[in-house]
Amino acid sequence: MSKPTLKTLAEATGLAQTTVSRALKDDPKIAIATRQRVASAAREIGYVPDRAAQRLRTGRTNVIAFVSSPHAEIIGFRGSMMAGLSEELKGTDYHVTMTPYDTDANPMRPIQNIVRNRLADGLIFSGTQPRDQRVDYLLETGFPFVTHGRTDMAGGHAWCDYDNGQFVELALERLAGQGRRTVMLFRPAPDLTYARHMTEAAVRTGTRLGLAVTHLRSVTLSSRANEIHDLVVRQIRSGCAPDAYLCPGEVPALAVIAAIGDCGLSVTDDIAVVAKQTSSVFDLIRPRIDTIHEDLHAAGASLGRLLLRRIAGEPAERLQDLHAPQERFRPERRKAVI
Repeated sequence: MSKPTLKTLAEATGLAQTTVSRALKDDPKIAIATRQRVASAAREIGYVPDRAAQRLRTGRTNVIAFVSSPHAEIIGFRGSMMAGLSEELKGTDYHVTMTPYDTDANPMRPIQNIVRNRLADGLIFSGTQPRDQRVDYLLETGFPFVTHGRTDMAGGHAWCDYDNGQFVELALERLAGQGRRTVMLFRPAPDLTYARHMTEAAVRTGTRLGLAVTHLRSVTLSSRANEIHDLVVRQIRSGCAPDAYLCPGEVPALAVIAAIGDCGLSVTDDIAVVAKQTSSVFDLIRPRIDTIHEDLHAAGASLGRLLLRRIAGEPAERLQDLHAPQERFRPERRKAVI
């Protein structure tokens, strides 16, 4: 069976092709009843607009490009983000394409390819750096974009971010309240902006609460799970383990929990663990640990809203959204009454 065309749709509705075309574009000069009738007929016969023809006519692709870095430490990062983004674009003319890239690859390459070949009307990318060459390039070309994460140029472009500084502050306050005095933070790679946000918050909050907060250069949030596991085992067996581990990712937290258990210790009584939670994985882990939630679905929806407004010409400095952490601390155990 041949693909339904505009002519097929016109014949199905008994309307002129020009009327059908204007109705599909939601032209307010066409009666709403007619527009609804055309939309219903299009769904019934499976008519899909010819995007190539639309692009030649309007210069628009109706595509949003999501350029995704790996984020191997976050379970379901791409899926959750894409779900929120797709939900926000539902009912619009836009659809999403995802372009993943390897951490060893040049992060500029997919951005330049999209812009130079006009493969999208706007794009989203994550893994921002304080002085990000991708942001410089996109600002120079005038191509609409939103970043997941901030930069040092954050006042001049659209972004959505999670307050990682507040995440660290909430976690350290929780640990201090439990009597913990030494904390190891698995910091993100130091070239990322949010690594600085975490480090500054750790220094500031640790000083205020009298905590000794450390991090290692050799093992970061993006290190392999077995490397993190082996490090924690070595620290415990050598007697130099901290009172608590702060893990801004689920995979590192699972590695730490496994290492503590493998050494015959308890994550609730001996060494505490606080983790950033982005999926439901910790809901089924026993014993329960303290977590602080980052809503990636909401972040994806926010990125979609911001980018649509940017494509429409709204000033970038009005398109900035900072999401607050959500505490999911386990209930405190009550002491037995004698």
